Parts: sequence; structure tokens; C-alpha cells
Amino acid sequence: MVRYVASDELSDPPPAEHGVRLLNPDGTPRAHPEFDALLDVEDLKSCYGAMLRARHLDDAATTLQRQGELALWIPLRGQEAAQVGSVRAAAPADFLFPSYREHAVAWERGLPPVEVMRLLRGITHGGWDPAAYNLANYALVLATQTLHAVGYALGIQLDAERARSAGPGMAAVATVAAATEGRANIGRPTIGSDPENARGAPARGHPENIVGPPIVGRPTNTVGLPNVGRPTNLGDVLDAAVVVYLGDGAMSQGDANEAFVWAASFNAPVVFFCTNNQWAISTPAARQARVPLAERAAGFGFPGVRVDGNDVVAVHAVTTWALERARAGAGPTLIEAYTYRMGPHTTSDDPTRYQPAEALDRWRALDPIDRVARALAPVCDPGWFDERLAEARATATRLRAQTLALADPPPDAFFDEVLVTETDEGRAQRAAFREYRESFQV
Repeated sequence: MVRYVASDELSDPPPAEHGVRLLNPDGTPRAHPEFDALLDVEDLKSCYGAMLRARHLDDAATTLQRQGELALWIPLRGQEAAQVGSVRAAAPADFLFPSYREHAVAWERGLPPVEVMRLLRGITHGGWDPAAYNLANYALVLATQTLHAVGYALGIQLDAERARSAGPGMAAVATVAAATEGRANIGRPTIGSDPENARGAPARGHPENIVGPPIVGRPTNTVGLPNVGRPTNLGDVLDAAVVVYLGDGAMSQGDANEAFVWAASFNAPVVFFCTNNQWAISTPAARQARVPLAERAAGFGFPGVRVDGNDVVAVHAVTTWALERARAGAGPTLIEAYTYRMGPHTTSDDPTRYQPAEALDRWRALDPIDRVARALAPVCDPGWFDERLAEARATATRLRAQTLALADPPPDAFFDEVLVTETDEGRAQRAAFREYRESFQV
């Protein structure tokens, strides 16, 4: 059963630190001058179930790794609100680029949990089909996915410009073509387990009236800078946008900053979603930046917003706004989800050597799942919470069974994932590989 913590027990960061917030740690709503909550009670109940599932799946995977069933695991504990809130703001046509910790994003996008296990068990060389879920494979090298995301966003722009230049009659054809390429999975299965979220979050107002939050060094009523360096006849609305996930450590990488430059120069329809969990392995965020990471966006010429990463309602609202802005042709946005990594960087890490115990205690009291539970307590009886807990545990039990049942692939399986049609040279290499392996058999 859920334990509810009284509000006077909570040690909360000041507003200037946590950013946009719409749900207080004690579960009460909070007004914000620029953003409104877009999730109703049923949405919040669904988010609670998704976040609880993600935590139990995450815990199950951690246990599997400790038992030698996975080569590695990258825990997400504490970041459930940032992941569930952001992915539920995305429409099916939007394309998402994760880093390596966005398991809840992948699962909410419809990817079976066991597919992530295949990757970290080391029995697949290719991961999943990105076009099937509009979800790229994980990027283990810091920030490389930011460049991929901007390139994909430019492709969305080019598709729209090509359709417009071909005439009104070609716009529908271009949309259908994009769907077959994975850019718009029209009519595909729902995202996650919630049919209501199959089409993404509802649009809020008209794109041309979107007004951004106050940005340091920029007017408060900005809708993006002029399309410097590119045609201005893109039109009012694109059929899709891109979300790319990165961490606070990746913000210090050259690839991320190059992606910011390119996205700004070409007004790319991309949302950079930075999960600032305050630790780049053992390097604290305070050593990486003297100002909030969201403020870096102003130097590149596009908006940056810090949001309370433990507030699923605020994360959803801010990400919805940023995606609407991108689809309206107003260009990129940087979102900094301010949260905390409640565990190791990976299962090969020992965070007790560098994370202060008092910081963990403080953030444990701000747990994102408990926050939603407190908000739902007045409208949901204890039995409802018990049912969600039982469902989450059952999902984790199934994942464990599925993982243990995974069979090792044939040793030469990687030859099947290089070329569509095998060449004579490839067949010769496969034969040589088999002969080499057989030479070790007694």
C-alpha cells in the first residue's frame, strides 16, 4: 500500500531551482503563469500506472543483472516522471531518439520490455526496428543521438517543403509516403497501454498563437527567431517533430553543441530533452555548468525551459508546448528536466562513493511516483493502488520469465544483419567464420 508523506516532512528545492511546476510534492496543484496542466484525473491515473510499471520493470532488470543474466543495466529510478510525462506528450508521428536510460520512453512507445533485455543480454546486434515504433535504438556514446535527431528533423522539413513545392495535391501523398518510412505511423497500435494516448496529447490552441515562457535574455512573447539561413515559406504546420533525450553529461559534449548550432541555423523541428539527474557518472552537474543548463539555449538563439523533472504534469505540459512549437515551424527548444539519479549510473557503478547521503534522503522525499499517489489519494481508494501495484509486479514477473527464456542466437547471426542480399564474399566470410569456430571443438 502507498505510504503518504505529510507535506511538512518534505524538503523541497526553491522555485528558482526546480523550474516549472504544476503539481507540488504534497500532491496539490500549483498554478503557473505560462503553463496549464493538460492531464485530467484519468490521465494522471494512467501515468501513475505507467510510472509504477517502469519502476518495477527497472528493479527486475537490476536484479537480473546482479544474478548474471544481463551484461549491464542502466537504472532509471527517480526519472519516471521525466520519461513518462515527455513521451506521452509526443504524437505517434513524432520520432524519438533516446540515449541509453530511457527505458520507460521505449516501453510507453510500445516496445515490448523484453526487447531491451535482448540488447543488454548481448543476444542481438541490431536492437529493434526504429520505424515500427518511431523510436531510434539506444545511443551508448554520449550525445551522438543529438546529431541524428537534428538530421531526421531536417528530413521532416524537406518532406514538407517538397510536398508544398509539388502543389496541394501532393501533400497527402507525401504524408502517406512518410508513414511508410516510419515518420507517421498513422493507425498503428497505441502508445503504451493506454488507447486514449494513441494519438498523442491534444493540441492546445492554434500553433500560431503559441507563446513561450520567459527566457533569459529574450522577450517573454517569443515564438522563435526568424528562419535565419533557410527559406521562410515552410508553411504553418509540419506533420511531425522530433524529441531527442540527453543527459547533463552529454551537454558538455561537442556533438550536442554542434546539434544546437545546426538546429538553430535551420530552425529544425526538434525538442532537446535534457534529463539533468545531476550526475555524469561521478561528476556533479555543478562542476559542469555555472548556470542552469536550460539557459544555454539562449546563446544558440532558441528557448530553454527548466521543468521540475519529478512532476509528470509539468513535464507533459512543457513538452507538449515545445512539440507544438516545433510542428508550427518555430524551431527547436531545450527542456531541462531537473531531477536526481536515485541509484547508480549503471550496475557497474558504486554511487555511495560520491553521492551525499543527505541529498539522497532529500530527493527520496520528492519521489515522483509518491507525488502522483498523493494527488490521487482523494479520488482513489486503497484498493485501486493495490491493484496497480499487483499489475506492476505481475509485469515484472513476466519480464523475468521472458528474459530467462531468451535463447542465444546462432554465432553467425550477425552476418544476416549486414546486407539484405548476401554476396559471394559474405558467404565466404561466413564459411570461414564457421570453420574457425569448429576448429576449437573437440
